Amino acid sequence: EVQLMESGGGSVQAGGSLRLSCIASEYVYGSSCMGWFRQAPGLEREWVAGIISGGGATYYSNSVAGRFTISRDIAKNTLYLQMNDLRPDDTAIYYCASTGTTSAYCDQPWTYSVWGRGTQVTVSS
Repeated sequence: EVQLMESGGGSVQAGGSLRLSCIASEYVYGSSCMGWFRQAPGLEREWVAGIISGGGATYYSNSVAGRFTISRDIAKNTLYLQMNDLRPDDTAIYYCASTGTTSAYCDQPWTYSVWGRGTQVTVSS
């Protein structure tokens, strides 16, 4: 079973940028999805972005579209989330996720089944 580990979280001022990384322990099935979720205190976990594991189509929630970019380096088994123009409302624990070997719809949160432990992102005003 694939294992995921996030890194790159931290504290930034509003308008700043961060890049999150997620390293997978093994090759992720090309027709499956990888993605990012986030959870702020007291709120439900929110799907943020998804990508076909083999590359290609990307998907974003309305709250981050135009500011965040999801990508991956297939050779390094690494997923990225470039976050620009950060806002205080982006403050949350960010989780890397995968659908494993499942061919799935990357914009549907229910398709994700494997999770990292999370990395904290804090955006101050």
